[in-house]
Amino acid sequence: MDDTLNVTYLTFGGHVDVDRYRYVYFVIMFTIYILIICSNSVIVYLIWVHPNLHEPMYIFIAALLINSVLFSTTIYPKLLIDFLSDKQIITYQACLVQFHMFYSLGGSEFLLLAAMAYDRYVSICKPLQYPTIMSKTTVSIFLVSAWLLPACQLVLPTAMSAKEKLCRFILNGVFCNNTIYKLQCVISQARFVRDMVILLNVALVPVLFMLFTYTRIFVISYRSSKEVRKKAAQTCLPHLIVLINFSCLCAYDVIVVGLEADFPKTVRLIMALQIILYHPLFNPIMYGLKMKEIHKHLKRLFFPARIK
Repeated sequence: MDDTLNVTYLTFGGHVDVDRYRYVYFVIMFTIYILIICSNSVIVYLIWVHPNLHEPMYIFIAALLINSVLFSTTIYPKLLIDFLSDKQIITYQACLVQFHMFYSLGGSEFLLLAAMAYDRYVSICKPLQYPTIMSKTTVSIFLVSAWLLPACQLVLPTAMSAKEKLCRFILNGVFCNNTIYKLQCVISQARFVRDMVILLNVALVPVLFMLFTYTRIFVISYRSSKEVRKKAAQTCLPHLIVLINFSCLCAYDVIVVGLEADFPKTVRLIMALQIILYHPLFNPIMYGLKMKEIHKHLKRLFFPARIK
């Protein structure tokens, strides 16, 4: 802590042999970051330039991929700087900003997936009403709400954390997540209740809504024609797989923090990196391979000679 400038510095204590393998870490993580930006951006570009992809489902996919890039950008630049630095430190204020962005964008992911689930429900179960219900206004409201609601709800806990007295200054991690609570001298009951309410609003309620929605879709599809069942499988399965993958990784984040003392440092590092490694790459791969129209445009982009 720098008393002269009234700035509190935290040390990331989750790095393993960073002095020995700093350039290996840097090259691997930099390569992954570039892959994340390029793979997500290519699909967003295809959705942007092709009029037949200007439909709510594809707009939500583009928003989800943009969210993945923003989510990665919250973590990777600082992580890459730390690999090349003699000391892996961050100011407490900057750590809180990263904490806020990390969880608000994570909450946005759940709300965007919920919007996609509702879009598929209306498309398959109420096809005649689809153009009226999923209008441009509705889509815009869903997009704005998905990004604003989690960010606004997390302002209070972030601001309250800024006022908390710290008794520790070493984070058992490589980026700022809810491990910052373990630095505080006192963890109040009010803070715990407040965080549970936010978790309920931005994660649990959307997940329950999605499970209900997809259950309704599959029940109605099962009773319908083969064509409807095929459409449901083609368009809903990628969303459902992405939901399950992201939900597991978020549960992972909670478990790692809650049981951090029970894991060796290397295992803890590997587990913490799962969230920022797999999911941002998983989304474009899933939608690029499983969504028929996107896959078709990808082939035309990269293999134009093979497309007649």
